[in-house]
Amino acid sequence: MNDSDVSKQIQQMVRFIRQEAEEKANEISVSAEEEFNIERLQLVEAEKKKIRQEYERKEKQVEIRKKIEYSMQLNASRIKVLQAQDDLVNSMKDAAAKELLNVSRDHHSYKKLLKELIVQSLLRLKEPAVLLRCREDDQYLVESVLDSAKEEYAEKLNVRRPEIVVDTRVYLPPAPTHYNAHGPYCSGGVVLASLDGKIVCENTLDARLDVVFRKKLPEVKFPAAPASMSLGRIK
Repeated sequence: MNDSDVSKQIQQMVRFIRQEAEEKANEISVSAEEEFNIERLQLVEAEKKKIRQEYERKEKQVEIRKKIEYSMQLNASRIKVLQAQDDLVNSMKDAAAKELLNVSRDHHSYKKLLKELIVQSLLRLKEPAVLLRCREDDQYLVESVLDSAKEEYAEKLNVRRPEIVVDTRVYLPPAPTHYNAHGPYCSGGVVLASLDGKIVCENTLDARLDVVFRKKLPEVKFPAAPASMSLGRIK
């Protein structure tokens, strides 16, 4: 083989190697491009997922804040309503308490009321002997109806007339005035107790008003029938 043939073979080998190199390079380039595109898509999807998760997290936070704010506003509104109801009830009770002061000013009707309160208390206690307390200003009215109250009680239960001892040492507080607006007061009525002081029937006008308001809140309505009386230990 002469030099010319050797040269041709070398050139053919070079062209073959170059072609293979170019084809390999193209394969590598295509493969790299595909891997790059896949990786890029994966990165894009991963970022999209992160963005969606972040959006969902922030959306939940917004919803939670909305619920918290709504709950706070609702509670604030309820407190305002309850405060308004409380203020209204208190104003109604104050107005009713002022009206109670007029009850004892009409001696004729108040005398009849005292008798009914005494009979009612006797029926509640059912004691043969009781201690009665009243306001000092009401003592003469109370003593004037004792006999008729005893008689009515005895007829209702078909028992002997009870003994009623009027306490002349301790009186119920007087009616409220501008001078004792913050001190103890009594708008009228009586308190009866067993002689040993173990059972007490507080049948004052103020106690009856308290009972009515406790039972009728938030809609305050005075009952047609007499209010119930509280029992406890005398002080």
